[in-house]
Amino acid sequence: MSTGKPGKVLLGFAFPMLLGNLFQQFYNMVDSMVVGNYEGPNALAAVGSSFSIMMLAMCVIIGLTNGFSVVISQYFGAGKMQEVRRSVFTSLVFVLCVAVVLSVAGIALTRPILELMQTPKEIIDSCASYLMIIFGGMVFTCLYNVFSAILRALGDSKTPLYTLILSTIINIVLDIYFVASLGMSVAGVAWATIIAQAVSAFACLIYTMKREPMLRFTRKDKGMFDKEILKTMIKYGLPSALQQSIVSVGMLAVQGLVNSFGPTVMAAFTSGNKIDSFATIPMMTMNMALSTYTAQNMGAGKPERVKEGYRFSIRFTLVFCLALTAIIYFTGPMLLGLFMDGTANADVIRVGTEFLDVVCIFYFLFGLMQNSFGILRGSGDMQFFMLCTFLNLGTRVVASYTLSMFIGYHAIWWAMPISWGVAALTGTLRYLSGKWKDKAAVTAEETAVEM
Repeated sequence: MSTGKPGKVLLGFAFPMLLGNLFQQFYNMVDSMVVGNYEGPNALAAVGSSFSIMMLAMCVIIGLTNGFSVVISQYFGAGKMQEVRRSVFTSLVFVLCVAVVLSVAGIALTRPILELMQTPKEIIDSCASYLMIIFGGMVFTCLYNVFSAILRALGDSKTPLYTLILSTIINIVLDIYFVASLGMSVAGVAWATIIAQAVSAFACLIYTMKREPMLRFTRKDKGMFDKEILKTMIKYGLPSALQQSIVSVGMLAVQGLVNSFGPTVMAAFTSGNKIDSFATIPMMTMNMALSTYTAQNMGAGKPERVKEGYRFSIRFTLVFCLALTAIIYFTGPMLLGLFMDGTANADVIRVGTEFLDVVCIFYFLFGLMQNSFGILRGSGDMQFFMLCTFLNLGTRVVASYTLSMFIGYHAIWWAMPISWGVAALTGTLRYLSGKWKDKAAVTAEETAVEM
């Protein structure tokens, strides 16, 4: 990624990731569509409330793997292949250990967290059932994410896409079979998700070990666990994991506020949030692509090339955001109708439409925020990256609770663009300052000195 036209390189790398992320969100949406249409608004609310808790554990893994991939990308960009191999082995061992801890803790804390979030009594048992199954299969989710991050760090964004497409198809088929045919309700959706993720994880594992010679590990390689590399990776991964986790905690706080307004607002927020998450995938994908692009170019000693990539990503993002705004604004009610019977649940559709009408107008702020985040994380400017994300989270939580005293549940969606604006401004000013340029863990100059 350190040669060729930046725009062409970024789009070529981002497109498979975009498809993969779309499929990822699509099968999350299918979970909600199936339970919403076959089981009703309460089941839809249960899946939505449970998802925010599941994401707390997921964000730890995603944060770690994203941070680890920055180090792997920088080693790869600098041509340090032995360090790449050690980094991959070390990250695999460490992430699997973390996965076990998260699984045990998640199962033990599910019920207390649901009670703390003011989950309505009529759906709390469904929420607990869903989460117990998801946490029990957390290792499969972690395996897929760590291998995907490793492959992307090495410039391969296609393989995770292919395995995810397979996983999505399996998930959709099992969702319909477990819920519609067997009547397993919310638990059926959870089992479908875990089975699909297990298939995806093992597909990535088999491909990586067979097609990437330097990543074929055996028992003889157990000594490759490198404490020094782990320290470097934790330096990058832990802030990212903490950032992701704190964001998730903030989302739990927001979900708690949503829950306080009852099942109708919960169902509307769940369906609206699924559509919003799907719509914002292109901006988040550009963040991921720009992060890897930045890391490899910083490792190769080409910070000016990073600026070229950033300028392209800004133009691309703004055009895309305008198109998304138009689509979501004019088709919101129709899209929400995919999750439930619009006639029987008119109030849910109405509240969900209010949500989408507000957030879609400000997608350009979300895009600007994601672009600055990609540069900061890829360059290794993790402290400022964390500051920006905390500002985004803190502003959203404070604005949600404060405004709710005046405008009720409408505050939940108005707080989103307010927080995006604060984070976008802060991140963009940091980029313009140029202080991110000296934060890389490894550079081409260091490699030249060693050689």
